[in-house]
Amino acid sequence: MLGLLGFYDELDDRPGQPSGSIRDAVRPVGEPDEADLVVYLDTGHVLIDVMEGGQDVITGSAHRHSPGCSSLVTDGTWLWRLDFPHYLETHHVSLPETFLEHVRSLDYLMPSVSVAQFAPHYDETMPLVGWASAVPWRSTATTLIPGPRVVTSKAQFDAAMLSQDRPHGSWGKRRKPRSA
Repeated sequence: MLGLLGFYDELDDRPGQPSGSIRDAVRPVGEPDEADLVVYLDTGHVLIDVMEGGQDVITGSAHRHSPGCSSLVTDGTWLWRLDFPHYLETHHVSLPETFLEHVRSLDYLMPSVSVAQFAPHYDETMPLVGWASAVPWRSTATTLIPGPRVVTSKAQFDAAMLSQDRPHGSWGKRRKPRSA
């Protein structure tokens, strides 16, 4: 079975999630190597890509992982939601010691994953996170090879949100349709 990270009660409409309440996991300060841990989580292999949007369940604000936030990501040993790095870097949520040891032993480099070895762990883990009825994941590849980090950093996202390039105006006000 895969280890689970960040499956909090507040992120799902089903009570009793594997990671409990996110409020119990929030800490005032993160691990000394938190930035490296965030990059590691950001480079995971996406297993299920969910088209949705979400906000931070603590602050209610949008964040860099809002689009597709409940997509599922793995390193072949652990499974997490796409938005988990946001909660780590913003709220310094606690991490299992076994996960920290695992990532540090890999020198923060995302490993390649053998699909044949990974698939049985995926099948037994998915019901625990509410995906028992999902289409079974199967890759046509024999090995998942990590790609480059494809998300912006928190600093880049925050700067873009404050940028003068954003359109101004009342986004809550309905506009008249343009005439043809």
